[in-house]
Amino acid sequence: MSIRLITFDLDDTLWDVAPTLESAEAALRDWLARNAPLLGGVPVEHLWTIRSRLLDGEPALKHRISELRRRVLFTALQEAGYAEPEAREMAEQAFQTFLAARHEVQIFPEVQPTLEVLANRYLLGVLTNGNADVRRLGLADYFRFALCAEELGIGKPDPHPFREALRLGGVPAEQAVHIGDHPGDDIQGAQRAGLRAVWFNPGGKPWSHEGRPDAEIRSLAELPALLAGWRD
Repeated sequence: MSIRLITFDLDDTLWDVAPTLESAEAALRDWLARNAPLLGGVPVEHLWTIRSRLLDGEPALKHRISELRRRVLFTALQEAGYAEPEAREMAEQAFQTFLAARHEVQIFPEVQPTLEVLANRYLLGVLTNGNADVRRLGLADYFRFALCAEELGIGKPDPHPFREALRLGGVPAEQAVHIGDHPGDDIQGAQRAGLRAVWFNPGGKPWSHEGRPDAEIRSLAELPALLAGWRD
């Protein structure tokens, strides 16, 4: 059966996320150093301790990473001595600083030309566990929808995000394929929901997990020809 819907992971599929997150964390630390002196150069380990404490009390926050980061910042600021209203306002300002830097990604050069080709033949969507927003990256016009774990309350590899993508795309699972880099979240998650799955593996890593992806690519530029082969 022909493919009609393609869903894409974002981080480490359309761009390399590690340097972006490092820069965003640095921007956040600089903001806190300038604007929150009561924190006194709080070590990252302390923030991780707060994060673990919050997740122990509310495990569902692991799927709401923006809200989790806001609460970590708010808790750290309040425990440092800032009053509740000031701590909440500062936490939001700090988070927005992080989020702006988090969107300063270097999109892989083949991404936009490939999306341009695919968007003329298929429905395209986004499925992400992260908090990147394609509307802030100039990519929104390519996609019919964008689903994130933050909004759904659950993330990949749970089948719900994939099923919601099928609902929005108006296609059965047999007519959909998901593209992503993560063997569990993307490949196994998609296949368990009945979709085909293409493993984005630019580094040529060996597959060492259960099952097999339906296909493997080193560059997104390979995707149009791969899908055309399936169609033929």
